[in-house]
Amino acid sequence: MLDAVTHTVHVLLAGVWLGGVVFTTTVVSPALKAMKWPDAERIGVRSVIGGYYARVGTLNLLLLLFFAVLDGIFGGFGGFLYAEYALLVILFFLVVSHGAYFGRRLRELAEAEEKADDRREAAEISGRRRSLQRLSFAVSVADILVSVIVVILSVNAL
Repeated sequence: MLDAVTHTVHVLLAGVWLGGVVFTTTVVSPALKAMKWPDAERIGVRSVIGGYYARVGTLNLLLLLFFAVLDGIFGGFGGFLYAEYALLVILFFLVVSHGAYFGRRLRELAEAEEKADDRREAAEISGRRRSLQRLSFAVSVADILVSVIVVILSVNAL
């Protein structure tokens, strides 16, 4: 009985994680991009949303890892769980790098672009910011792909 409850919570946490990542990537970010705000303001708002989401997301990931380990203890460890553990480590890396580097750096570049002394300098900073945004989006897509695989592995962990 306990193994079934643990497995169910494990799968639910994986689904909640995936849902949050998909929502922020495919709904929140595009909605903010559609706003006709100055880039620094839009990126600042995205940063605030990201800060709140980081608290919820970090707790979700920690609980997911905890219940994945419990699932192994109660249901038996196997290849699916070991693969999931490895992917959870990758997810932690993607999440930390995204929040700690990309979010902070994009905010800095948007503020620098706004304060630039001339158009040429602003255009150069804007190009760097857009390039970093593309890389940030690629990391978000990788996060979604890894998360989909985590959900599939969590379901098959029995």
